[in-house]
Amino acid sequence: MIEIQRILCPIDFSDFSRRALDHAVAIARWYKATITAVHVDSSIEIVGYPAPMLGVPAGWTFSDRAELLSNLQRFVEESAPGVSMETVVREGPTVTEILEQAAATSADLIVMGTHGASGFERLVLGSVTEKVLRKARCPVLTVPRALPEAVPAGPVVFKQIVCAVDFSDCSLAALKYALSLAQEADGQLTVVHVLTSQLVPDAVLADQHLSVLAYQRQREDEAQRRLDEAVPATAAAYCRIESTIVRGKPWREIVGIATAQQSDLIVLGVHGRGAVDLTFFGSTAHQVVRHAGCPVLTLRHN
Repeated sequence: MIEIQRILCPIDFSDFSRRALDHAVAIARWYKATITAVHVDSSIEIVGYPAPMLGVPAGWTFSDRAELLSNLQRFVEESAPGVSMETVVREGPTVTEILEQAAATSADLIVMGTHGASGFERLVLGSVTEKVLRKARCPVLTVPRALPEAVPAGPVVFKQIVCAVDFSDCSLAALKYALSLAQEADGQLTVVHVLTSQLVPDAVLADQHLSVLAYQRQREDEAQRRLDEAVPATAAAYCRIESTIVRGKPWREIVGIATAQQSDLIVLGVHGRGAVDLTFFGSTAHQVVRHAGCPVLTLRHN
């Protein structure tokens, strides 16, 4: 099982970051982890410009550090009774400071809210969350803002979890996280594999004496066998597990299943150099985070 000892939660004092903190607190209680709540004062970013251009001294900032720290402490006190909590204020470029704080604390997980209507603002591709997803070396849990008609949030639970598996190392690592979270929550885990459309050369069908339909069934049977092997036999003793094979575009099928089940969490392994590879902006993971109505945990296998 996984170990989560240090959780980093960026705070910008918005409702989005408060909801993210709620999720961080729930996970911290399960794993007896310490949360570091960090606020980044990005006004320091202007200091690099020549002072005469701004008409201000070279070291000037917009906010008082002590007051910011006091505000941050008050913000987290209401949400985290009984949880080990640290508060940190940093100054500089927001993404850089979040990643450096994650490295300094050896964070096992970053939990952060997203301001977009469905994960990311569609037109703001350079958002803080998106950049952290690309560059973070630890798993990242993104928490979307609540729908306007949603009732006030209660205690965080992960009773319904969906984990997508494509049998890569990163997706199998994601499955371990999903199993651990399902165990802690006494929840239900749905493990899904999406079969994409695939043209089958006639030579392959002739060689195996198969029809197209028989070949598709063979692929489904093989995927189901591998799913069964990926889930430890002992897992059913501590959480409810089901597996499913579907066909279609991966991100649409994953989001569709999560929506139909009213899932509390989607867990994904991500290919590439970062949580969302720079060369695959339209990747499955990115689209799931953009469109999912529930939190999404993304991680890559180092």
